[in-house]
Parts: sequence; structure tokens; C-alpha cells
Amino acid sequence: MNAMLVLLGGLIVLIIGYVCYGRWLAKQWGVDPNRPTPAQEMEDGVDYVPSKPYVLLGHHFSSIAGAGPINGPIQAAVFGWVPVLLWVLIGGIFFGAMHDFGALFASLRHKGQSIAAVISANIDDTAKRIFCIFAYLTLLLVVAAFASIVANTFAVGLANATDASNLANQRTAMISMLFIVAAIIYGIATRGRDLSAAVNILVAVVIIVVLVAIGYNFPLISLDYTTWMILLGVYIMIASIAPVWILLQPRDFLSSFLLYGMIIISIIGIVGASLTGNASNLDIPAFTGFFATNAAVDPAGNPIINPETGKAVTNLSAASGFLFPALFITIACGAISGFHCLVASGTTSKQLEKESHAQPIAYGGMLIECLLAIISLCAVGFVWQAYCAGDYASPTAVFAGGLSQMLACIPGLAGVEDIAYTLLILAVSAFCLTSLDTATRLARYMFQELWIPVGESLETVKGAHKVFSNPYVATIITVVIGIVLGMTGYTIIWPLFGAANQLLAALALLAVCAWLGNAGRNNKMFYIPMAFMLIVTLTSLAQTLYAKGLVLMAGSGDLFAAGVQAILSAILFILAIVLAVKGAKTIFGKKHKTQEA
Repeated sequence: MNAMLVLLGGLIVLIIGYVCYGRWLAKQWGVDPNRPTPAQEMEDGVDYVPSKPYVLLGHHFSSIAGAGPINGPIQAAVFGWVPVLLWVLIGGIFFGAMHDFGALFASLRHKGQSIAAVISANIDDTAKRIFCIFAYLTLLLVVAAFASIVANTFAVGLANATDASNLANQRTAMISMLFIVAAIIYGIATRGRDLSAAVNILVAVVIIVVLVAIGYNFPLISLDYTTWMILLGVYIMIASIAPVWILLQPRDFLSSFLLYGMIIISIIGIVGASLTGNASNLDIPAFTGFFATNAAVDPAGNPIINPETGKAVTNLSAASGFLFPALFITIACGAISGFHCLVASGTTSKQLEKESHAQPIAYGGMLIECLLAIISLCAVGFVWQAYCAGDYASPTAVFAGGLSQMLACIPGLAGVEDIAYTLLILAVSAFCLTSLDTATRLARYMFQELWIPVGESLETVKGAHKVFSNPYVATIITVVIGIVLGMTGYTIIWPLFGAANQLLAALALLAVCAWLGNAGRNNKMFYIPMAFMLIVTLTSLAQTLYAKGLVLMAGSGDLFAAGVQAILSAILFILAIVLAVKGAKTIFGKKHKTQEA
């Protein structure tokens, strides 16, 4: 495997996909640059706020990326680099980017409302409520997991922590907090000012450089995990209610340049290491087989045994199971992810200035994620032997370790490895933090939708419906549940997140397909992706149900976790079948004319 050729080849394919397939989709669906968007027609200064396309791309990309496009390809690398690369390219162009673009466009034509509203208008209200419950529970899990991940990235005094890791966490925390303060100041200072793109970008880059320099050299914040979880809960509670212009837009805009910088640094490292001969023939196999384990192995392929316990060492950064469906569940954000439809239809659609911006922001944003996934594949290839031996505690460490070592191979850059590692960890943390507060806002939207009956609005509902649909009440409930779950037992149900997330993607594809069909537009491009993702997720849930059933029947192991996962798998499986049947009847049955905004 030649890292540079894989990177450049993948980049060329993604560009061709954007220019050819992306433009074709826009033409087929009837994207109209002259049609007023919900952000223009319904501007309220809180959620509906028109935004410049490069600013909105920053928000959208920062929100959808998270750690997914980094973790997934690294975990799935145990199947070989060829299946990973093929799924990222094919899945990204024909599945994920179309899914994100379609969700955003459908939301635009439904007054900037969520995919749940699209389902209500084009399938039925029962399907909408099922989707809302399903999406809300999935988002709660995202809030819990990402809060825990961010707190672990910020906290000092963790188990097995070293002075170096504590210092790295302090630096990451300091820079991240400075980013939040700077974002608020920037949002207030630029509100109502028509600054040119060049000035905006220049100011953003300067702010980032200054904040990183201050935070790196003066890591003054030193807090434990529990304290950070509480503070993060307070932060996301405020962030999810505050007007988007005061924090969400400027923070994500500023953070996006940190993330773009990470991609640029990564490309320099990959190309530089390849040109010096250090990454021109990586050890990662092209294909390892249709079944993989997460057992740590030595260079000869023999399992590594812990001499103290006598047990096999586990590679914590690797996936396991059969290639189908594991590959397509593990690699989500780098190919297709259901979380993206919630972002596209939840926050992005309410800020879009022109319909023509939908393709570069949604379709293009997803392809940037695909590029990041390819970069992650190159990173794990560079440290393949150490990765297989289980020397890395997380995919994030693999990513930062591989790329920082690549950079150090370039003549004159041998001394930048530690700094590069810290900056890469910081960038990943920025991904997670932006996804965290966006997920909280989206969960609030979903909770509110659950309590607003068909034909009514937030202003007209009464009684308990009015109480629970209140944005402050919905936010408090969401944050409290999410943070408590993150501090207690979210890990029990986390193994189901991959399947649940991909099931969201399948249902979003189904919803957009139904709407396009009802609107008399070409929707046939959705048939194969929709069916494939349903089969993938249903297979994964069936496997989980079978495996946990065996554990319960044996009466040994963690029976509580097995029972919870078995019950949830069964519920998700049944809900998916119900929604799939309802959607199929709409798509292939008698069409009804849909109403658009």
C-alpha cells in the first residue's frame, strides 16, 4: 500500500463524484437558487438565521464529523485497506453524500423542519412519532458518549494517566475553553456586519493561531472527570438554547479552520513520508478475509498473551466479526451516517442562504469527511505493527500517532512530532465538542416534536404538551438524562449505537425517497442505498439478538448487559420493520401529492 497514491487517487475520485453525481442529483431534484429558503422567510434571530455558505459549511462539517470518520476506518482496517477504501468511496459518493444532500433539501422544502416532519407529511404521523422516539434515544446516547469522550480528553488524574498525558489534556481543555469565549466575542462583534470572506477567514486564522499558542503554553485549567462532566452539562444546556449567531455559528466557523488545518497537516505528512520512502510500502494487507478478531497479534500473526494474566491481549482499536455487516456498521461517518440527516434537517437547513448552497455544504461536506476517512486509513497503515499489537488505547491515538510520526519523517521536521500529536488530538476533541452541543440542540428539537400534535404549533399547544414542548424544559430534560447516562451506564448500550445510527440513515433515505416520489421527482437513485442499509442494520441487530440470547440461555457472563442489549435490539428491529413497511407502501403504492413550503 502506497499512502500517497491511496490519498491522491481517493481525492480524485471524490472530486469527480462531486462534480458529476452531485450536480446530477441537484438537477434531478429541482434545486432552485432563486427560491427563498426557510432561513430567509422565517428568520427569527434564534434558530432561523441566514448564514454565509463558508460559515455554514464550517458549522455543518464540524457538527457531522465528530470522531466517526477517524475511528471507523481505523477500527475496520483489520479487514484490509481495500474493503475500507472501496466502502468509503462508493458509500460516500452514492450513499452518504446523497443521504446528507437529500435530507437537507427535503428539510428546505418543508419549512426547515426535521426528517420527522418530512415523514409525517409523506408517510403518516405514526411513522413520524416512531422516528422521533428512535432519533431522540439515539441522540441521548450521542450526548452521553461524546460528553464522556470530551471529559476524558480534558480531565487530569485519570487511571493510568502520566504527567505527559495530563499536560496534553490540560492544553486541550485550555484551548477549547478559549475557543468558546472567543466565539462568543466574535459572534457579537460580527453580528450585522457584512464582512468579506477574505477578512472573515483571515481573522479566524489569526484567532486560532493566537488561541492555540496561549492554550499550549499556559495550560491553567486542571479539573477531574466528574467536574468536567458537570461543566459540559451546563455548557451544552446554554449552547443548545442560545441563538445560533452568538455561539454555534462563530464557534463552528472558527473550529472548522482548526479542522481544515488538521487535514492540511495530515496531507503534508502523508505526501512527505511517501516521498522520503517511509510510507511508500505500508504493511497493512489489502484484504485479510471475511472474518476478523480484535485479538492483538505479533508481526508473525500469533496472538499476544499477557504474561501476568495468561489471557490474550485485546486490540482496543480494532473491530471484530464478519465483514458483512461489521464493515458497513463500523465505518459510518466516513461513508454514510444517520446522525448527518439530523444535523442537515435540524440546524443546517435553518441557516441556508440559498438552495444552491445545499450541494457544496451537504454533498461536499460529506465528501470532505470521506477524505478524512482515507487519511485515517493511511495513518493506521503507518503504525500497523504497533496497532496490531494493541499498543494504542484508542483509534484517536492511532490517528494522531501515525500522522505525527509521518510528519517527523520529513527532513527538518523531526522535532515536531510531540506538537503535531497534541494539535491532532485537539482537533479531534474540537470535532467531538461541536458534535456534542449540536446533538443536544437536535435532541431538544426531537423532544419538542414529540409533544406537538399534528396541526398545532408551539404557540397553540396547551397543558402538558405546552410544558414538555417548551425549549427550556426539553433542554433540561435532555441534558440531565444525557449527562447522568454518560457518568453511569451508557457503555452498556453503546455497542448498539452503530446499528442504530445506520438504521437512522436507512430511514432518512426512505423518507426522502417517499417525498421525492410524492412530489413527482426522480427518486430511483435511493432504492439500492435504502434497501442495502436496511439489510445491513437488520442483519446486525439480528446477530446481536442471537448472540445475547445465547449468553442469557447459558446463564453466565454479564447477564444484565446482555438482557438490555437483547431487548433493545428486538425493539429496534421491530420498529425498523414497521417504518420500512409504511415507507414501502408510500413509495411503491398509490402516490399522493405532497405539500412543500
